[in-house]
Amino acid sequence: MTSSSSGPSPALIFWPHCGRGADSAAPAGCPGILLPGHSTCLAHLDDADRTAHLAALSPGDDIDLRGTSFTQDLLNELLRALTDPATDRPRLGALLLEGAYFDGGLRFDGADLGGDLRLEGSRVDGDVSIGGVSVGGEISFHEARIDGDVLLGGTETGGDLSFQQARIGGHSLLTKVRTGGDLLFVRTEIGGYLMVGETAADGGAQFYDARIGGPVQFLHTRIGGSAGFAWARVDGHLSFHDTRIGGRAWFTGTVIGGDARFAGMLFERTTKLGPLVCGGTLELSEAVFGTAVTIEAAAKAVRCRRTRWTSTAALRLRYAEVDLSDAVLEYPVGVAAHARPFAAHRSKVPEPGLTDPRVRVVSLRGVDAAHLMLTGTDLTDCLFAGTVHLDQLRLEGHCRMAAAPAGLRRRGLLPVRRTPRRTLAEEHHWRAAHGGHGSGWTSAPRGEEALEPAVLAPVYRQLRKALEEGRDEPGAADFYYGEMEMRRHDPGTPGAERALLAAYWAVSGYGLRPARALGWLGAAMLATVVLLMGFGIPEDSPKQEATGAVPPGGGTVTLTIDKADPRNPTGDGFTGERFEKALNVTLNSVVFRSSGQDLTTTGT
Repeated sequence: MTSSSSGPSPALIFWPHCGRGADSAAPAGCPGILLPGHSTCLAHLDDADRTAHLAALSPGDDIDLRGTSFTQDLLNELLRALTDPATDRPRLGALLLEGAYFDGGLRFDGADLGGDLRLEGSRVDGDVSIGGVSVGGEISFHEARIDGDVLLGGTETGGDLSFQQARIGGHSLLTKVRTGGDLLFVRTEIGGYLMVGETAADGGAQFYDARIGGPVQFLHTRIGGSAGFAWARVDGHLSFHDTRIGGRAWFTGTVIGGDARFAGMLFERTTKLGPLVCGGTLELSEAVFGTAVTIEAAAKAVRCRRTRWTSTAALRLRYAEVDLSDAVLEYPVGVAAHARPFAAHRSKVPEPGLTDPRVRVVSLRGVDAAHLMLTGTDLTDCLFAGTVHLDQLRLEGHCRMAAAPAGLRRRGLLPVRRTPRRTLAEEHHWRAAHGGHGSGWTSAPRGEEALEPAVLAPVYRQLRKALEEGRDEPGAADFYYGEMEMRRHDPGTPGAERALLAAYWAVSGYGLRPARALGWLGAAMLATVVLLMGFGIPEDSPKQEATGAVPPGGGTVTLTIDKADPRNPTGDGFTGERFEKALNVTLNSVVFRSSGQDLTTTGT
């Protein structure tokens, strides 16, 4: 058997080695360790010597075959030589295979090792399959190069299971693995997916700076310590299903190409989640946070449906569409838009594929808003109906609401001019569904029902109160307008009240449209001027006359002062002089509440 040219470099060969096949391309030759009493490695022994060497081995022996080149047949011969007749399973002490080369793959099943299984720096030309193996120490593939897949099933190790700085060309599948130490994938590169199922690690799980070309799944897994994914890169989805982490979960600088799914997870000790970047949805639905936590994430969507926060929480988000439906907030929780890219350890976290920096809250249904504060979020599409204690919601910064279609719009064949105001998304849905309200209203999303005005009026009322409590009376005015609009359009409102509301709306826009009120005042003044010119101002201002008699002998004179009744004009009443007089009368009446002008009987 010839040695592999892809073994460890000469600088890493620190054991006495075979050296067969040395040339200019491989000056160290075969890196296989020399066997005791022989001048070659196991791979280069002739058949007779190999048979004799293997026959001398006993179950439970420590095996040192560092740098040796294996075929599967040679490995099987070795395991048969170490099989314990009592259990019919290979039994070894420690198995040292650092720098070994496996031609065609590595299959290692049904063996018991009292010590370590060490494959640091090994090269596997194919798949690695380890099943039903019990290792008293650790299993280490540190800096190994594996061209195919890695399959570990039903394996137990008393120490760590390490793939640190390993390169795996295919997929990695760990099922029913139990490790007494840590699960280590630090700076590991995996070309395909990574799946960890029904696995338990008494220690932690570390994926620092790992590069995984496909999705990562944790199914029915228990991690006793902390789980760290700092600066890891996952090109697919990252999902945790029925997985429990006893310590903290670290996701500093993690970049996930697909979704990050933490649905139903219990975060008992995690105080900070992120900053992480998720190209898809950050799924936190039904997750439970057992301590105060800060969540920093840039994602297309963040779902927190039925999420429970048992302590304070701060969500600092970028790009995300946030759904808080039925979330349980036992302590204050803040959702804020983060203006600048996240940074960790003085390095910016990349944000590939994310373009819209707004944070859009789309639903607060079922949330007790008494503990909720929104800062700088976009509420254009937010569904508020069904929110508990909505009047205690705190809105800080610029929280954008849905805008009513402003400007000239068509209502049927008639043009209608609308003034801009902030509205609920639900009002958009109702007006778009019922028609007759002009163009520009947004229809309800698929699966959403357009709510009636009787439901929306209390929502507007509570939001108005929330803004008034925050000393934002100008901002609350639009919600007062919306409340009155819903009352006016509610079929359950009594007819007389609806008529009064319609008049109130037409005259002054519920007291919030001063231009409309001034317009009506101007029209009334113009009509008054016209009427005064026509028959309100007399033809001539009558003069006062004093009449009385002087007693013949002198004495007190009694005078009677009288004035003739004003007479209606008989000629053309629409003259410039009469217009000026009528205008002065009208202005004095409006401004000073007194005109000082005699009017005709009709004019009064």
